[in-house]
Amino acid sequence: MAHRIVVLGGGTGGTIMANRLRRRFDDDQATISVVDKDDHHVYQPGLIFLPFGLTDAHELIRPRRRQLRRGITFYESEIEHVDVAEDRVTLADGTTLPYDVLVVATGVVLQPEETEGLTDVGWNERMFTFYDVPGAEQLARALEGFPGGRLVVNLIDMPIKCPIAPLEFAFLADSYFTERGLRGKVEISYVTPLDGAFTRPLASERLAGILAEKNIELATLAVAVVLFGSNASCQNSTV
Repeated sequence: MAHRIVVLGGGTGGTIMANRLRRRFDDDQATISVVDKDDHHVYQPGLIFLPFGLTDAHELIRPRRRQLRRGITFYESEIEHVDVAEDRVTLADGTTLPYDVLVVATGVVLQPEETEGLTDVGWNERMFTFYDVPGAEQLARALEGFPGGRLVVNLIDMPIKCPIAPLEFAFLADSYFTERGLRGKVEISYVTPLDGAFTRPLASERLAGILAEKNIELATLAVAVVLFGSNASCQNSTV
């Protein structure tokens, strides 16, 4: 009898796991099912390029079904209940998926409201995240019309799912404003709760040097406080 494998989540982790399992087992050895609430697979590493006009949202979003190998069944549904005693998953539409192996790859949910003041007046107007498509698109519009002032890349807390992404954003911002002839009018600050630019001492030292070369201010051991003056602009790198 074929093993029944159910993967909860069709993001990067769930998709890679399902595809590798499909390559590992023949159809008669295992049935593989993937469940997700929608059919929109977002290539998250590409989101950082969207605010700078280096990609478009439609290039980053594909149907989840198209990312899965042949022989994997995709269910587009919310998950109603997981019964670990009976080894089965019940979907919102009443479908029941019994399993021998359950893989949980449901990912994370952004919670900007957990940082006091972040989602008050100015959220998605002067404060943004590039970790989802709507936020990255709104940030793109804000940067396009940004005449100058201070841009703060604020690493609110650790851990985050990609430690290097906020630094990449700061460097991309430097390049973006340089190409537009605005770099002299923009102050860029990189604000982090860490005691250096990065999590590893050697990399931290090298990256701090690059920040200095590019005239990007580095503020370490910082606690997130959301305050803005009339000419301030903050791009929140992680929530």
